[in-house]
Amino acid sequence: MKKLLTLVVKPALVCLLFAVLISSCVPQKKIKYLQKQQAKDTTSAIHVSKRDADYKIQPKDNLYVRVYALDEKAYLFFNKQSGSSSFNDFANDASIYLNSYDVNEEGYIDFPIVGKVLVKGLTIFQVRTVLQEMIGEYLKETTVVVKTVNFKITMLGEMMRPGQFTIYKDDINIFEALSMAGDMTEFANRTRVAIIRQIKGGSQVHYLDLTSENILSSPYYYLQPNDIVYVSPLGYKRWGLGSAFPWAIVLGAVSTTLLLINYIKTY
Repeated sequence: MKKLLTLVVKPALVCLLFAVLISSCVPQKKIKYLQKQQAKDTTSAIHVSKRDADYKIQPKDNLYVRVYALDEKAYLFFNKQSGSSSFNDFANDASIYLNSYDVNEEGYIDFPIVGKVLVKGLTIFQVRTVLQEMIGEYLKETTVVVKTVNFKITMLGEMMRPGQFTIYKDDINIFEALSMAGDMTEFANRTRVAIIRQIKGGSQVHYLDLTSENILSSPYYYLQPNDIVYVSPLGYKRWGLGSAFPWAIVLGAVSTTLLLINYIKTY
């Protein structure tokens, strides 16, 4: 019996303990972002994103537009909400949405006094310029503010705080979005991050490798409104070796068994 314990059981338990310790650790290579292809290269490369300079307005977008001028009574005719501008327009997301303009299927918005304005395919800056010129025919020395209302991104999968987030600026890159979700978990697959993007007639899925610094020149480095970012788990998590796995119980059982074997051998 003692010989059997020595030759079979004890080595098996040692191997099990070693496997548990190894499997509970994720290699740094799978966690680090922006890794260089050549480890000895210490120079800082310049990566130029292949994306378009700015987001182009599409049908079903919502645009928040406000017109300001020296003559308050005059410019109020160009705004949806009556009364002074103040901060009431920005009180909450619902208020901003209700005071926004829908881009129809043909790519037009229906703007007060001016009429239909084609905005499809234009950037925010270009829409602002077009409206400024049109309103300038009626009112001098005006300032036009244009913002996208529907800029939301959804973060799913192996993240600390998954959910939907509203973006209050013109653009956001993938790392900024991940920081809003509290970064990825230890068991996230950083080499295959899915970007689900709405296109005409459906959706498109593109995969990013965030461990490579080449991501900085990807056209998907900057996110667009309504993008969905999904991070799948590594194999470690699929086998139940995540943080919820009862490591303390397993290690305690292994150590207790080894102590019993040592006691049997002694007596």
